[in-house]
Amino acid sequence: MKSLFKLLLIFFPFLILAQPNTDVFLFDLKTSNNTIELSNHRNISNNDGYDNQPSFLNNKTILYARTRNGQTDIAKYKLNDNSEVFINHTDGGEYSPLKIPGQKLVSAVRLDKDGKQRLYAYKLKSGESTELVKDLVVAYYTWYSPNTLVAAVIEDNGLNLYVINAKTGESKKYQDNVGRSFHKIPNSNLVSYISKDETSWQIKSLNPKTGATKVIAATMEGVEDFCWFNKNTILSGKESTLYKLTIGEDDRWKQVADLTTSGIAKITRMATNPKSSMLLIAGEIN
Repeated sequence: MKSLFKLLLIFFPFLILAQPNTDVFLFDLKTSNNTIELSNHRNISNNDGYDNQPSFLNNKTILYARTRNGQTDIAKYKLNDNSEVFINHTDGGEYSPLKIPGQKLVSAVRLDKDGKQRLYAYKLKSGESTELVKDLVVAYYTWYSPNTLVAAVIEDNGLNLYVINAKTGESKKYQDNVGRSFHKIPNSNLVSYISKDETSWQIKSLNPKTGATKVIAATMEGVEDFCWFNKNTILSGKESTLYKLTIGEDDRWKQVADLTTSGIAKITRMATNPKSSMLLIAGEIN
């Protein structure tokens, strides 16, 4: 168990005491003359500690990992009245909350106080939890379908790419040495991920049904967090600057906005809502 906890510290710097002070910011998004514009920014967490890993439950509700009483739990933030409640009530810390497609459930990676780390499902109303993946240490993931997830699994001193059927327990490994950013590519049957096998990191696509992969683009140096604005355009951040890359159009990452004036010193996680009218950014604050 001690060796597992040491491994967790290697891959999860936010679990150690010196974790960064991050908040979750929300922006409105629109395009004008083929330019992406951000407006109406607000800090929706505004809380000391590690507030990060945001996602949209739907167009009206946000999920994120929020520090509460010294540990990280699942917060649900409602946009219509700016109210917030916690979903879970466990002794462990929860990370990476995501809506499970087609179900009234939220999934999250839970790290218990004894060092056990597993992926769980939580009922939205009661917070009751059920272990989803019993034999693999899921670190980061996204849902491909109501039963299938694509995940980075802690294994052999690295993060390796797996496709997992949460209903049957079946899993298959597709690649060693991947990053933490996973997203369903809009209007496709593909999932994107970061491959770290090459000298430069690459964004690749994976068809979870066939296992076919394809290179989409190179990341900016040292950057592994991104999200999709639409089926052709990727958003990514480096330090306090947001960039975009439109596949087949841009020959390099192009600046969208400097977010220093929004209070963000370093962009980390990002997510867009189903309509791509809003952007969530988690970042270290200045």
